[in-house]
Amino acid sequence: MRRIDVFNGDADGLCALRQLRLAEPAASELVTGVKRDIALLGRVAAAAGDLVTVLDVSLERNRAALLGLLERGVRVRYFDHHVAGEIPSHPGLQAFIDASGGICTSMLVDRHLGGRFRGWAVAAAFGDGLDQAALNLGATMALGAAELEKLRELGRSLNYNAYGETEADLLVPPARLYHVLAGYQDPLRFIAEHELFRRLDAGRHADLAAVSDMEPYWAGQGGEVYLLPDAPSSRRVSGTFANQLARQHARRAFAVLAPGRDGSHRVSVRVPAGTHPGADEFCRSFAGGGRREAAGIDRLPAADLEPFVSRFAAAFG
Repeated sequence: MRRIDVFNGDADGLCALRQLRLAEPAASELVTGVKRDIALLGRVAAAAGDLVTVLDVSLERNRAALLGLLERGVRVRYFDHHVAGEIPSHPGLQAFIDASGGICTSMLVDRHLGGRFRGWAVAAAFGDGLDQAALNLGATMALGAAELEKLRELGRSLNYNAYGETEADLLVPPARLYHVLAGYQDPLRFIAEHELFRRLDAGRHADLAAVSDMEPYWAGQGGEVYLLPDAPSSRRVSGTFANQLARQHARRAFAVLAPGRDGSHRVSVRVPAGTHPGADEFCRSFAGGGRREAAGIDRLPAADLEPFVSRFAAAFG
């Protein structure tokens, strides 16, 4: 039997897999990519009897590939927090899916494992912009303020590293990064001992500093749109910049657009909790997706830039 682990290359996917493999040590093949590389199950060549574990990857965007795996006799475990639509009923599928607000995939894995490796879930929640959920989890571990701040920086740096159009934009490819993390049971030890954390942290802060004084492309009473310059650093920093704006201005909506190599834009949208429409609903109208408070669009054609801004202003301005 082959084990294949399919995971989003961001903080949530990395930390979810780290928890599972600490609980269930096993050699596995890794299938991952940049944060917006969503259609990962289509890359899985599994056969009857194989076990595929999917972490933090939208079922809605991978439905056809999932059904194909199940029809071939592949067993699938699916952990995710994105809107999934109807979840297939199949004896070969174990689904742990919860799209309610304030939760991430690593928190679902933490729940499944009874909190055995909770430090990774705390880091993931911070990385996903769920600071209060991270603090609540951290309180159950009696972590001090300094330790929580270290996990916050780890989560944000892991998440930052996943943003890019291709892996060439990233500081470290996610599969290589996971192999380093796999050497540590405690995320605080990784922070203290490995130079890779310092590299990711320094790169994130440098990219954020480069956009910190940007003026918005459009600004209204309830939100802002930012258009970043055409550069690899923009493709890395777009989601992290959007998260930072949302943390600093919790009652406003934000869209951050990073130019792609083909002239289109990748878009990160953040909206306050309880906003209608949610970020996921708004982005689906442009063939995107995500969660209620945080969503994105993989490819917004150049011709749709002004229509996007107009509709964003109408929805959130």
